[in-house]
Amino acid sequence: MPQQKYSTAIKYSLVALLCLLALPLLASCERKAPPAQQRSMPQVSYITVQQQKVVLTRELPGRTSPYAIAQIRPRVSGLIQKRLFTEGSDVNAGQVLYQIDPEPFIAAQNNAIAALNRSQAKLPAAQLQLQRITDLLGSKAVSQQDYDNAVAAVASIKADIRYWQAAVKTARINYGYTKVRAPISGRIGISAVTDGAIVSAYQPQPLTTIQQLDPIYVDIVQSTTELLRLQKRLKDGRLKHGHEQNKVKLTLDDGSVYPLKGDLQFSDVTVDPTTGSVTLRAIFANPQGILLPGMFVRAQITEGVNEHAILVPQQGVARDPRGNPYALIVDADNKAALRPLTVERAIGDKWLVTAGLAPGDKVIVEGLLMLRPGTPVKAAPFTPAPAAHAGTSAPDNTRGGK
Repeated sequence: MPQQKYSTAIKYSLVALLCLLALPLLASCERKAPPAQQRSMPQVSYITVQQQKVVLTRELPGRTSPYAIAQIRPRVSGLIQKRLFTEGSDVNAGQVLYQIDPEPFIAAQNNAIAALNRSQAKLPAAQLQLQRITDLLGSKAVSQQDYDNAVAAVASIKADIRYWQAAVKTARINYGYTKVRAPISGRIGISAVTDGAIVSAYQPQPLTTIQQLDPIYVDIVQSTTELLRLQKRLKDGRLKHGHEQNKVKLTLDDGSVYPLKGDLQFSDVTVDPTTGSVTLRAIFANPQGILLPGMFVRAQITEGVNEHAILVPQQGVARDPRGNPYALIVDADNKAALRPLTVERAIGDKWLVTAGLAPGDKVIVEGLLMLRPGTPVKAAPFTPAPAAHAGTSAPDNTRGGK
């Protein structure tokens, strides 16, 4: 019993000692914990919304097509004696491409000329005979039948002359067609026939194809939804036509930018029922032959100028669980306030906002983490980070830029 009382006394003594040691620690914690009203307010940075002039462009897919294309077919039948061009080369309008055997056509031309000469030789004698019969007809020395026969003979010979004149002309035309010429200037493709091949007049299969590539067309596809939206904005006055309204820029399939601008020619009046789109056609100079038919390109067209555009950095726009965009602004009481937004498109690293903000609003772009609407904030204007020093590489980056 005395040993048990001694153990209990030791336990109480230890508990009392631990309590005494904990009291200073608790007092220290109370001194360090500031009251809620003394905690520091979140620091945020904001940009002040301003209206500005923005040229709106749209990038659309497109494909190149030749300015002119000609399928070469023979206009007379015969044997190909010689191909007179190099496949894949540039040819000029009027250049001889194929030589068809001309001998049968020379013979036909000579035959028509001979027949014409024979008819022309008969005409003087027939006219003299008609004149004599006419003189004798008054004295009843010849019959009326003789006179009618003489008149018919002269008319028949004259008809033969006209017939053979036409035959000579046809023979000369056909002889000229034995030289198959290029109807347009451009780049010629693969030949479908070789020397010694037999061809037919106006055959279905072309001998070769010529495509004019300078200038060249670019057919751009635009959805009717975008077209109607653009027309509505122009009608409402939210967009105005700019001085480069009909200029088009191209980005090639490898990401490089085509150095020359094109001109928008027209918009098709028919909607493709399978895609719900219309075709815009632009024309580009192609002196170096960079653009080839069938290439896929990205065309940048100018839609118009927005004189009162509001651009907000993308870092200042968030989305709620439903995907609707919103921004937090600093209100008159220096508190964070939520503003639902309507954004149209991204322009660089900014959003084009069409509703939800007004000039003078302070949109928070930094310090948004864990920030809630209604929270008092310590706001300061946003200062963009300085651009990295380019050093000696700056002249190379800017040389020749436009």
